[in-house]
Amino acid sequence: MNRQTIVILDFGSQYTQLIARRVRENKVFSRIVPFNTPLKEIAALNPKGLILSGGPASVTDKKSPCPDKGIFKLGVPILGICYGMQVVTEMLGGKVKHTKDREFGKVELFIDDNRDLFSHIPGNFTCWSSHGDLVTKLAPGFKVSAHTLNTPIAAVVHHQKKIYGVQFHPEVTHTEKGNQIIGNFLFKICGCLSRWTMQSFIKETIENIKKTVGKDKVVLGLSGGVDSSVAALLLHRAIGKNVRCIFVNNALLRKGEPEQILKIFRNTFHLNLDYAERSKKFLVRLKGVTDPEEKRKIIGDEFVKTFEEEADKVKGVKFLGQGTLYPDVIESISPTGAPSSRIKSHHNVGGLPAHMRLKLIEPLRDLFKDEVRLIGKELGLPESIIHRQPFPGPGLAIRIIGEVTPERLDLLREVDQRVIEEITNANLYEQVWQSFAILLPIKSVGVMGDERTYENVVSLRCVTSVDGMTADWAKLPYELLEKISNRIINEVKGVNRVVYDISSKPPATIEWE
Repeated sequence: MNRQTIVILDFGSQYTQLIARRVRENKVFSRIVPFNTPLKEIAALNPKGLILSGGPASVTDKKSPCPDKGIFKLGVPILGICYGMQVVTEMLGGKVKHTKDREFGKVELFIDDNRDLFSHIPGNFTCWSSHGDLVTKLAPGFKVSAHTLNTPIAAVVHHQKKIYGVQFHPEVTHTEKGNQIIGNFLFKICGCLSRWTMQSFIKETIENIKKTVGKDKVVLGLSGGVDSSVAALLLHRAIGKNVRCIFVNNALLRKGEPEQILKIFRNTFHLNLDYAERSKKFLVRLKGVTDPEEKRKIIGDEFVKTFEEEADKVKGVKFLGQGTLYPDVIESISPTGAPSSRIKSHHNVGGLPAHMRLKLIEPLRDLFKDEVRLIGKELGLPESIIHRQPFPGPGLAIRIIGEVTPERLDLLREVDQRVIEEITNANLYEQVWQSFAILLPIKSVGVMGDERTYENVVSLRCVTSVDGMTADWAKLPYELLEKISNRIINEVKGVNRVVYDISSKPPATIEWE
């Protein structure tokens, strides 16, 4: 596709994805690659500019990560952030030293050169720093463009070569003029235009799908989540009935979910949708299983079997469509490019079982979650899907601690419905990242009239987050917690106690299993 692209070399910073998002917020396309990506591959992306991210390493170490020196001969502007600035300095003849006086958190930045990168920006403002190394000697041709009280060289510039470096992090919200600095780099320095829009993405993607698939057929597993739903609609727009969507009812979904999915995608969008009812098979295989990892393996294995059975019924199918997102791709490749040290593996990244012999088509592979939601809105998806809170692949099975049975599933579905209803009624559904209930494997003593009872305990789990990587427990109003608890205990037979999980991630995870 003919896009203006900013290439981001990743040195392992926790903020690398944030850099990419800030670039895209300015309607310029960005792509993250490992710092040691071969020069030919970087050049093939035809970048308008390069950004070198921060990272946990120190350039004073002998084996510190270093990019191909040929990047300085590509003739495109370069912006180094934190470690990125330090590695540029070292590579071009400057000096960096380790210091005991780390600069961490909010600091006051003073501008010494208000051209280019700091154009139309106040002479001083608050920025966010996180470093223990300092540039002590400028590389030839460079000048100081900003400083702090503790860091004499907090930003550098080589006007002729259009190489810039900042010791702070303009990509984080704590830096007051961060987005303007990034905008200056994109528009004033790199000459980019604001053309990366969701409308342009839809048009380009549909054209690309048509060229790739031709008259062949595609199968796609539709879960009802925003990712698979948007992928399905894009494929449908491009090739119509030649995409066959398969929805598997594994008995582990929330109340009314199968019916809602069929209604929306068959009746409203007229997708070619097959419904595979496999509730009994999943429950038979889960009978007596309590180990969470074993649950996941069983559910994953049974899903693949079911999907393969349904896909085999489609004649002439050559592609598998998936709702893979850009974070899935990034997190499956470490900054060094080494598969052994990747952050985590994803079920929908890295291809298919060899015996399926289907080619992958992933129309959302370049998008972040918020961009997918914008695409969904453009395509007319209902708000209930666009803003649906994340739901785990194994479904309610990992929200039932212990054995999964039809009775326990029905009970949890009723509890879950009341949690979602009250969070929604309080206008907090879109503000809370996830809100759900966990059915615990214990019985609690209670009182019913003059008799003692032993009934189930559920734990509420509501968290706030930006991307799910970290999360904090949601500080819900006491009145809301009381209302949720009262409804569950009074309306769901078999529950007599509700507790609230106030653990954050890390060290806890969002889901319990």
